[in-house]
Amino acid sequence: MADPQIVAGRRRHVFDSFYSIITLVFILIACVELCDASTVVDVYRLIQYDISGAPFGSRAASINHHAGSSFSPPGSDLSRTVAVLTLRELNETFVREYIEQGKPLGGLLLLLPQVFRSDNSQTVIDDGDYKDMKKKLADLEQKLIHSTIQYPVYFAFEDEDLANVLADIQRNDAAGQPATATTGGYKLIVTSPAPKKLASPTITNIQGWLPGLKADGDSNQLPTIAIVASYDTFGAAPALSVGSDSNGSGVVALLEIARLFSILYSNPNTRGRYNILFGLTSGGPYNYNGTQKWLKSFDQRLRESIDYAICLNSLSSGENGLWLHVSKPPENAYVKQIFEGLSNVAEELGLKVGLKHKKINVSNSRVAWEHEQFSRLRVTAATLSGLSVAPNLLEHTGGISDKREFVNEDAVVRGVKLVAESLARHIYGHEGKNVNIFADNSSLAVNPSYIGSWLDLLSKTPRVAPFLSKDSAFIMALKKELADHVVEVNLQHDVIDGMFTFYDSTVNTLQIYQVASVTFDLLLLLVLGSYLITLFSILVITTRGLDDLISLFRRPPSRKMKST
Repeated sequence: MADPQIVAGRRRHVFDSFYSIITLVFILIACVELCDASTVVDVYRLIQYDISGAPFGSRAASINHHAGSSFSPPGSDLSRTVAVLTLRELNETFVREYIEQGKPLGGLLLLLPQVFRSDNSQTVIDDGDYKDMKKKLADLEQKLIHSTIQYPVYFAFEDEDLANVLADIQRNDAAGQPATATTGGYKLIVTSPAPKKLASPTITNIQGWLPGLKADGDSNQLPTIAIVASYDTFGAAPALSVGSDSNGSGVVALLEIARLFSILYSNPNTRGRYNILFGLTSGGPYNYNGTQKWLKSFDQRLRESIDYAICLNSLSSGENGLWLHVSKPPENAYVKQIFEGLSNVAEELGLKVGLKHKKINVSNSRVAWEHEQFSRLRVTAATLSGLSVAPNLLEHTGGISDKREFVNEDAVVRGVKLVAESLARHIYGHEGKNVNIFADNSSLAVNPSYIGSWLDLLSKTPRVAPFLSKDSAFIMALKKELADHVVEVNLQHDVIDGMFTFYDSTVNTLQIYQVASVTFDLLLLLVLGSYLITLFSILVITTRGLDDLISLFRRPPSRKMKST
């Protein structure tokens, strides 16, 4: 007769094997759902920030919901659904309900055309089509950045894989079979910790000089003309906001003007009797906060030596002409001088320059143009821009829609010629004369290749100030380029005005899983369970006999304690 301990050991061994197999089956079934990723894609989160403690942008980052589409039945509860939409599909009803009114949504994944990629170079689209898409995206950005959105919002770019996924989602939704835990479908997952505040975000101003030539025995300080451009951006997605026009075009124009005048000033015989101050400022979207801090760092003598400053902004937008925005009345002597000088050169170039006067309110800290920070300190200044109307706060600041493909490079070249020629005529006393100092095909000609190459670089570099470190490669490249043309180039680091607070988690990875329904999982589990039980029974019968199999399921006799 078999030893009872041996039999018990065999039973435990069989049971252990049985439970191990069952556990393995459950793991395999779980892996079928979690490991069969349909696609993995980089996604860019809607900016999250506060103004004076008031929250704006997306307040969440993690996603773990099934996907839905624009074909979801009207009135559906999408509080646990990620809406996947292309820019073309986005309609006013969705924007009004889920963005402006804050209707609950599990998340939003907005697919953008490839033309809006920073590294895009081959997408060709119809001119009318691009204008419609650009305007639609620009309008959407304004709504997104000025709303408080409790669910995560991400941007991605259309590609073949996402197109196939979206087609499946739309087909199921159109058939009345939206993705749920019971029906299956696609599940979208973004694993991200809760966004954290950026501690002491910095802004960096870059300054350089071209010193003028003093006359023998002249001890007075030379007058100064300042050329200024704000280089940073702001948009719905910090990682996509490259600002090719606003204000990449202004930065490029400043660099080319510095290059041209460095040639003139390198020779004492052609060096003007004006200092030229170049400033690449940060914090432009935030009330030109960097410009304000830069100006306050000037000593009294420097500030008083500035005849006037010209701020360059969105020159590519001026295809049919540019606007000179001023705070002082048009009758002011310096304003008249600047405007007449630009107008005379513009007429020769076949351009139009309009004048816009907007008086500043000293009691209101809000400024619409960069020159207004100069005006607040009683320094004559003007902004030359392709925009005819003063933008609102965080408007026209280099968002997602402001890309290289939409920049009119010829307009930037003409803008450089306009500013450089009018400035040179003023410095050398040639106002009103038909003198072409920067003539085409001369050694002083504006270089379109130089402008184009810098536009390319700026159009590939997101420049949202809080996410751009003070020693970033881009800032160092700007400093080096300016130093190649001017002298005494230095950086000024400061902290952004405390009224603005920003949060991290701007780029994440989205995993899209095609999952089966719960019904399918249960059926699969039942089939596998039946198969394994049958297999287990056969193995026991063949190895131990039918009696051993029956004994496994027989209730063991209870043991009665002997009373003492």
